[in-house]
Amino acid sequence: MGELSRRGVATLTVPSETGEAQQSDLTPPPPPTVDSIPEYYERVMKEKVESKKDDSTYRTFRVLSRDADNKPYTCEPTVQLMNKRVNAAERISAAEVMNERVDEERMPASERDVITSGRADRPAEREEPVSVWCSNDYLGMSSHPAVTGTVVDVIRKHGVGAGGTRSISGTSHYHVALENRLATLHNKERALMFTSCYVANDTTLQTLARHLNAVVYSDSGNHASMITGINNSRMPKHIFRHNDPEHLEELLANGDPDRPKIVAFESVYSMTGTMSPIETLCDIAHSYNALTFVDEVHAVGLYGHTGAGLAEERGCGSKIDIVTGTLGKAYGLVGGYIASSDSLVDFVRSYGSGLIFTTSLPPSNAAGAVASINVLASDEGRALRQRHRESYTILRYKLIEAGLPVMQCPSHIVPVLVGDPLKARLAMEQLFNNHRVYVQAINYPTVPRGSELLRFVATPFHTTEMMDYLISALDEVWTSLDLPRTS
Repeated sequence: MGELSRRGVATLTVPSETGEAQQSDLTPPPPPTVDSIPEYYERVMKEKVESKKDDSTYRTFRVLSRDADNKPYTCEPTVQLMNKRVNAAERISAAEVMNERVDEERMPASERDVITSGRADRPAEREEPVSVWCSNDYLGMSSHPAVTGTVVDVIRKHGVGAGGTRSISGTSHYHVALENRLATLHNKERALMFTSCYVANDTTLQTLARHLNAVVYSDSGNHASMITGINNSRMPKHIFRHNDPEHLEELLANGDPDRPKIVAFESVYSMTGTMSPIETLCDIAHSYNALTFVDEVHAVGLYGHTGAGLAEERGCGSKIDIVTGTLGKAYGLVGGYIASSDSLVDFVRSYGSGLIFTTSLPPSNAAGAVASINVLASDEGRALRQRHRESYTILRYKLIEAGLPVMQCPSHIVPVLVGDPLKARLAMEQLFNNHRVYVQAINYPTVPRGSELLRFVATPFHTTEMMDYLISALDEVWTSLDLPRTS
């Protein structure tokens, strides 16, 4: 039977003298090339990407160079220069540009000069400071001297990599020290670190649900990592309305009383900034003999006396059976973790493929995380949190006073509703290009269609003068795009 080869050339399968099938091309095979994906697949993928561009949900990666000594500013080459680089990259591939492997014979001299001007050995034409209003490095810990000093010291002693998985040469005393520190932070028996909290949530939920044969009850606003873990478990699931204890209880009451259950939700929701009624949800879950799984990713480091999260601040941490958090936001590094009972953590450690089959985080990252946790658990950390709270409270007030449609929420996240994907993207671009202000437009699937927004984060390093400039810039953009106001 004939079929298409990888280059679209018809082939014929014929029996050999030995009776085994042989493939005979009707035309000589072309030489192998880098572009070896069959045309059909290329076409489908391009059409899918174009559909995202058409509905303004296509995501671009803003290339920035963070300034550790001048928070919250970053630098980027001039907009005109950046646009030229993008146009040139379309002809040669973004990967070549980023890796600086540019075939200079394949582009005009003017574009060649633009591309190569961004190389490390060739300074850009000029750089302009950009104020960043959407970083998850909430407290600037990624450049805190106690953290960077620790990381550098450990790298000099042990190198930059872990050397293997946790079970094959990839566990150092720094990893053990971090897990002990995390367990103490959350007042749990044991903790376990992962390469990210996405992996921690996915691995833990799918491992527990599948092996316990559990039904999962999930808040409708949960993060994609939790949804993925629940789906990967292939266990039954029920979705309760966002932050709605009554709906959760209704669903639990209608379930099998003898079936294991997991109730999963977040403490602070990253896009809308809402906070969950942690204690109430946990009490309801426990009344139906369910385990509680709470994601504190956007709360650890930011809430509570020692920075353990919203549950610590509200005095209900003991009601959470499994808490997950990140090292990549308020703590300023990278990685995720769970904290729970000794037996539960050991179970996930023994059965969770997302931990077993991946390389461990570098020892320097683990050591830096301990340093960051210690700072944020101290008086210095409490002072940082207080400054942070004052900063985002002032920003929210100024935005509301300016008549901008601020979505009401009690947390440090300040979302401003746009409600249209194209206008959200245009607002982001105008703020950046015309005012050197960077805030990321948030669209589907991160938020529902029609709920597109600009998500603002004020750090302890944003001044009132910077806020006033931001408000002025937003006022101009809102007018130019004819966006709705509250007054």
